[in-house]
Amino acid sequence: MGTRNFQRLDGETDFHLRRAVERLREGLFDPVAVRLLTAHEERLNQAVDGGFQTLERGKVPHLCICGAYGQGKSHSLTYIQDRALRENFVTSMINLDPREVPFHDFRQVYRALMANLRFPGTGASLIAQWRTWAEEQTGEGVEKGVVDLLPEEMPHLFRSVLVGIAQRTVLLSRRQRKTKKHASYRPREFPYLLSRALAGDVAPVFRMRHALKYRQVDFYMQASLTCRGAEPYLQMVRGLARLFRKMGYRGWVLLFDEGESISQVRITARSRSYQVLDRMFVPEATVRYLYPIFAFTDDFFQKVEEEEYDRVKVRGDLEMPYFEKDYADAWNGLARYRLQDLSGREWDELAEKLMHLHGRAYQWRPPADRVRREMAERLAEMQGQETRYKLKALVDQLDLVHQEQVL
Repeated sequence: MGTRNFQRLDGETDFHLRRAVERLREGLFDPVAVRLLTAHEERLNQAVDGGFQTLERGKVPHLCICGAYGQGKSHSLTYIQDRALRENFVTSMINLDPREVPFHDFRQVYRALMANLRFPGTGASLIAQWRTWAEEQTGEGVEKGVVDLLPEEMPHLFRSVLVGIAQRTVLLSRRQRKTKKHASYRPREFPYLLSRALAGDVAPVFRMRHALKYRQVDFYMQASLTCRGAEPYLQMVRGLARLFRKMGYRGWVLLFDEGESISQVRITARSRSYQVLDRMFVPEATVRYLYPIFAFTDDFFQKVEEEEYDRVKVRGDLEMPYFEKDYADAWNGLARYRLQDLSGREWDELAEKLMHLHGRAYQWRPPADRVRREMAERLAEMQGQETRYKLKALVDQLDLVHQEQVL
């Protein structure tokens, strides 16, 4: 948060500015507010640009946003997401949670990523975008089929599902529908089954087979239609990043907030999570057009340092290690962006920006000297509190002055 030339206000409507203030009042982040009120912006942009450049060179970027609670990690992720969307990246931002989105269960992570997909300049879903693009690529005079559009690393289930989504259901006559041969013909059910499977939900295999059969997916029986463990979902994430590139986007930016929750579970879950993280940070195979960004507190890296990497579990007569490697050593060179506390001068500049934002949003002229003095007093009273609460207090102070003028 902090120090941006407020000429950028001219690019926003009063409605968007008012919504930004209202969300700040609730202690929430809004893309417009984040764009206008981001401190250390040049340094953050340099870190993000490094990842973008690495991605364009065909290598694997990653970034760890590191800071204490309330220091601005979520704000920074929101800023990066907004910028990535404006620069033609597909994005997904999720909060990791050991109970709802546990990182060690990567199917749940995949589901959350799919539920939070955002495309630049459109609110269209992945299914709508995929069908439109596939139709354009396989029209008259084009020899390619739908399956030729899909990256090879996608698991068999998801390749089958995407082809099924792009193709139309076989039409049967009323007489054919009444026969025993076509008792499983339920065309209204097929879109639902396919969309849920693409989203990461588990669908009954026998019903999926019927959907794929009548959607003319001629290869669906060549392999299993089930996915077990983390690997198929990791492969699908990589495959989607390549697919987005083929569809005209620059790639897929994955943003994970509350990354420290990865270390707040039992050792067996931590070991699985570290394996997945390692595949993202230092993948063995070539991974292109995917940019994972995690927000961590220092507690996470301290836990990684303190792990007993020689610890073993006993199964019968066998001793098996919990961890594949010493991750503290393997991750020593991770790309990290460390958040810094705002100085007093930066808070003063932020308050000035917020005063102009509030005035523009609600069409009034704040008495500058009085507002500056009162906001400085509020900040002095709130030393040590989270940034979002300080912002909320500043907005509340502006509201009071505004109400006095209106009355």
